[in-house]
Amino acid sequence: MLKYIIAAVVVILAAIAAFFAGIVYRKKVAEREISSAEDEAKRIVNEAIKTGENKQREALLEAKEEIHKTRTEAEKEIKERRNEVIKQEHRIQQKEESLDKKTEALEKKSETLSQKINEADALKEEITLLKRSELEMLEKISGFTAEEAKDYLIKKLESEVTHEAAMKVKEIEERYKEEADTKAREYITLAIQRCAADQVAEATVSVVPLPNDEMKGRVIGREGRNIRAIENLTGVDLIIDDTPEAITLSSFDPYRREIARLTLEKLIQDGRIHPARIEEMVEKAKRDVDATVKAEGERATFETGVHGLNPEIIKLLGRMKYRTSYGQNVLNHSIEVAHIAGLLAAELGADIQLAKRAGLLHDIGKSIDHEVEGSHVSIGVDIARRYKESDAVIHAIQAHHGDVEPQTIIACIVQASDTISAARPGARRENIENYIKRLEKLEELTNAFPGVESSFAIQAGREVRIMVKPEEVSEDQMVLLARDIAKKIETEMEYPGQIKVNLLRETRAVEYAK
Repeated sequence: MLKYIIAAVVVILAAIAAFFAGIVYRKKVAEREISSAEDEAKRIVNEAIKTGENKQREALLEAKEEIHKTRTEAEKEIKERRNEVIKQEHRIQQKEESLDKKTEALEKKSETLSQKINEADALKEEITLLKRSELEMLEKISGFTAEEAKDYLIKKLESEVTHEAAMKVKEIEERYKEEADTKAREYITLAIQRCAADQVAEATVSVVPLPNDEMKGRVIGREGRNIRAIENLTGVDLIIDDTPEAITLSSFDPYRREIARLTLEKLIQDGRIHPARIEEMVEKAKRDVDATVKAEGERATFETGVHGLNPEIIKLLGRMKYRTSYGQNVLNHSIEVAHIAGLLAAELGADIQLAKRAGLLHDIGKSIDHEVEGSHVSIGVDIARRYKESDAVIHAIQAHHGDVEPQTIIACIVQASDTISAARPGARRENIENYIKRLEKLEELTNAFPGVESSFAIQAGREVRIMVKPEEVSEDQMVLLARDIAKKIETEMEYPGQIKVNLLRETRAVEYAK
């Protein structure tokens, strides 16, 4: 047992000795590593110091070079500026010398002028004295003072000159008046003879031929639905009477009448006559009439030789084909006025093209006078200004009815030409114009009511057919609206007999099968 204990003790002592021996060994190894690390750190620090010193020396060298370069450039710039300053000083010195010379010359001239002024003043005083002495001598000889002699001579000259001038003016006026009357008659006669035009009074009806009398029944339709559709869409009254193979279209508006005529002709040619087809044909006829309007405007410009008009003005000219004034077609009247104005301008030596242009456009306001408020003169002036016509043309339009005094020869020519064209035998009729104005006023009055979509005066003004908007006017309101319109017509219009107020309200439902 003791043996084992001793062995264990020996083992423990050996282990302790080995532990302490290991500690001593590790200490020596650590000391060697620390010493090596310190040496390495010293080496790195020394290298860093050397590198820093090298970079510092390089930076100093670069800075010195930059300073040297900057100094050189600055010295160069200073030298250049110094040279420039020297040049400027030299130029200024030259200018000062030149100014000194000019100042000396001016002083010499001033002295010379002063001497001349003094001499002139002395001469003036001498002349004044001589004049005074001569006047005194003349006053003694004549027995008049200077003012009295002046008044006497002026009065004597005035009486003589006034008498002679009055005689001369009277003689000249009489001579030129005779010549002017003679010339005016010659010019107007020549112009009228050279511009002969047919005069046909406008009618308010058109006749559409039918292939047979059976077509009348088809135009009327079942229970009159076809004829009602045509009348409601065009605003034209269809007269179907005993006249064989013919239907009469009656309306004061040639534009509507032409649309209705074309519609009826196309329907008769097509053979299919029902409300939907009628509506389609009316739209097509409106497009055809609009194309005709453009073509008529271009024809008017070509016929008169007036070029360079705005396309919108050409369209407005074409619309005048469907406008009448006292039964006279306004487009034909305007073309005739243009021709007469050109002939008068040629006789008077004025601008022919300008006279023709003003004559053609003098009634342009009548193309839209039923759509715009104001007289056709003011509307025409606004149109001409809007499309950049010349001041001479605008003034001629403004003065052709005497709204303003004519200030140019062109305005006088247009005024005379308009009068000549309107005064031709058979050119105008007063009754048709009053009739058309009454129908236009009737439609204008009814269109002013709220809820009215469109209105047409038919039956020679004995009936006004009014289409109302179904979404705005109910069935009950139609009765009240008809009464209000009738009262308005009674209070504001004068008309023979009575006028039937016919209101129509139509509701449509449209759907497409796909």
